[in-house]
Order: sequence, then structure tokens, then C-alpha cells
Amino acid sequence: MKILSILSAIAFAATAVGAAHAADDYNRPPAGNAQYKQCLTYSATIYEGGNEASPIKGQTKAQAWCTCMWNETPEDFKGNLVKFAETRKGKETNKLCEKHSNWSE
Repeated sequence: MKILSILSAIAFAATAVGAAHAADDYNRPPAGNAQYKQCLTYSATIYEGGNEASPIKGQTKAQAWCTCMWNETPEDFKGNLVKFAETRKGKETNKLCEKHSNWSE
């Protein structure tokens, strides 16, 4: 029984580490993706500090945040990612992406 408990704990720990690491491995939006471009442009008009370096190598805070939002919204979502982040439904996604990009108020 102790072995089963130990194996369960190891499996849980490995899953938790994998989930935390997955956020660094977001798919980059395809080149020229209109939704991603709109996110970068619109976020630059209403937020400050987006051009600062993010914890994600090679990305600004705005790029990391928009990449996260692009990946975390449902596949069929076609709207404005910034406006979605400001809605009640998008609030949790916004928190996740703020943490990912180290970009918050």
C-alpha cells in the first residue's frame, strides 16, 4: 500500500511540473495571424509596458501575453483577445496570461 501511495505522489508531482512547464511552450500564432496582430496593436493603445522584456525568451510582455491569450481561448473564438480578457468570462484567462508574461497593473 505504501508503494502505491509513493507512486501516486510521484505521478502527481510529475504532472504538476509538466503543467507548469507547458505554459512556456505555447504555440506561436502563425505568421500574419490577424487576431494576434490585433491583440498586439490594441493592447499597445490601452496598456503600458508591453514593450518590456517578458520572462519568455525573445518576447516582449505584450507578445507573451497575446500568445498566451491566443492559445488559451477556444479554437472557435474569433473576437478581440484584449476585449475578451476584460470580460467576466475572460478574467481567469487574463490572470493566467498576466502571470505568464509578467505583465499586469
